[in-house]
Amino acid sequence: MKKINQIKVVMKLNIKPLADRVLLEPMEAETKTASGIIIPDNAKEKPQKATVVAVGNGTKDNPITVKVGDTVLYGKYSGTELKFEGKDYLMMSEKDILAII
Repeated sequence: MKKINQIKVVMKLNIKPLADRVLLEPMEAETKTASGIIIPDNAKEKPQKATVVAVGNGTKDNPITVKVGDTVLYGKYSGTELKFEGKDYLMMSEKDILAII
């Protein structure tokens, strides 16, 4: 059995969050249920799982606990959506992140 090395490419973004803010790249919404039913576009729920792309330096009272590359869960209505170089991102305070998974 041959083991294949996987290379992860990380893009350099020119966005640096300030203070306790975190920049997230939301994961794609599910297109199919576990049983194989295809979900139409108008019935898809907004994903609540994302990858951390950039983090701020934190504040004296609130140091940053997540790091770039972490997969996190966040609140359904958290953050500010933004589009940068054709990709969708979310900027939010770290306190809006519910868990690291």
